[in-house]
Amino acid sequence: MPQLKPSWQLSLTTALVLLAVLLVCRLFRNRWTDVVAAFAQQFAVVMALLALWQRVGGLVHTRKDGAMERGRAVYALQGRLHLPDEVTLQAAVLPHPQVVWFFDTYYAYAHLNGMALFLVWLWWRHREWFARVRTSVVLLTLTCLLVQIVPVAPPRLLPALGFVDTAMANGRSVYGTFDAGLANQLSAMPSVHVGWAVVVGWYVWWASPSRWRFVGPLHTVLTVLAVTLTANHWWLDGIVAAGIFALVVPVGAVLHRLVALLREKTRRTDGDVAAPARETAPAQA
Repeated sequence: MPQLKPSWQLSLTTALVLLAVLLVCRLFRNRWTDVVAAFAQQFAVVMALLALWQRVGGLVHTRKDGAMERGRAVYALQGRLHLPDEVTLQAAVLPHPQVVWFFDTYYAYAHLNGMALFLVWLWWRHREWFARVRTSVVLLTLTCLLVQIVPVAPPRLLPALGFVDTAMANGRSVYGTFDAGLANQLSAMPSVHVGWAVVVGWYVWWASPSRWRFVGPLHTVLTVLAVTLTANHWWLDGIVAAGIFALVVPVGAVLHRLVALLREKTRRTDGDVAAPARETAPAQA
């Protein structure tokens, strides 16, 4: 599977292309163009959000001041909370190159690819869930972006604590060296990797009646292990992301109901306005 890693420019261009497709389909309405228009409308929002996250995140995380100190503070706090030590866990897997390769690869490919496949699957097979899931993804991602305004170094940038950047050591890094500036390398807290994986795990489990729905929660578990064992995130990065998701789900549900009520009110108003016109038409004739 190719690694989906679009630039913010490509994400924005994709959103604009989808918007153009939507407008064209509205001009030539039939059964198939309505389906294409619905798809274009939903995914234009997703790609626009992705572009915003990439662009703003890239601007924010050019600042380095305090990032390393905050990373060390997170590590110290985890010790006081008696969370499992990532250095010890890494030491257990480093002697096994196949395991390291698997989690490096999963970290690189399963994040954006997984969300893209999930959204397409959800829209195609369980479209009644799509609006609320999209709202959850939007709220989660924007909230994470706001928190990430404060840069925090991930474990792999703190080798003095004993961490190993496994992907860099094996030539599989999606980031490159820190000074290369290839990505938002100080956006460790909270982990969007884990946040999106929780979205996938939660909604696959509840939306699908299939016996294969365990694949969603399995993706969540593998993502948590991948971000931790490769030293790309702290435990607390994932815990905070999951906590944000738990908060945005009820907020998204309320927004979903408000939008539905507003649409229903609009339809009733339009119906009330149209009814007298239909009644008086015979008299005018």
